[in-house]
Amino acid sequence: MTLKLRRAVRAIILDEDDRVLLCRFDFPHPAVPAQAKAVWAAPGGGIEPGEDRLTALRRELREETGLVITADPPHVWHQEIVAVDQAPGFDGLVNDYFLIRTNHFQPRGELTDDHLAAEENLGAFRWWRLSEIAGHTGAELFSPRDLTTPLTALLTAGAPDQPVHLGL
Repeated sequence: MTLKLRRAVRAIILDEDDRVLLCRFDFPHPAVPAQAKAVWAAPGGGIEPGEDRLTALRRELREETGLVITADPPHVWHQEIVAVDQAPGFDGLVNDYFLIRTNHFQPRGELTDDHLAAEENLGAFRWWRLSEIAGHTGAELFSPRDLTTPLTALLTAGAPDQPVHLGL
């Protein structure tokens, strides 16, 4: 039996002060499990038919944040989750994360806020410090759930030679 997995790309966007840009996806969205209201996750999204990962990443970043990248960013994390409750209509999901260093900016993509809210269930953007993520006590989840651990490693050791495999 072949699993139907939602394949997506995501960008770990770090500014000059090591803040990470996350977007809040509201239910229903493939990144938000049915029991949650919202998830803070790295910008990005599904790979469309005929796209490779980097083409999809460039499109998603342009549409959602307005960020245009020309260089090929390092592939830093790989996540596979097989669970029918994780991505509606799929048996699970695969996220590939790429590291992008840039100057601080206000996200303003090609898609309107109304379109992002209606089509992508994207509710907001926020720059987070690692300490804010580690100390977060709100009802929203992070993706990955233990974002603090791989983000700490990325900030202290830099991009790994091979993508780090993440859990849920």
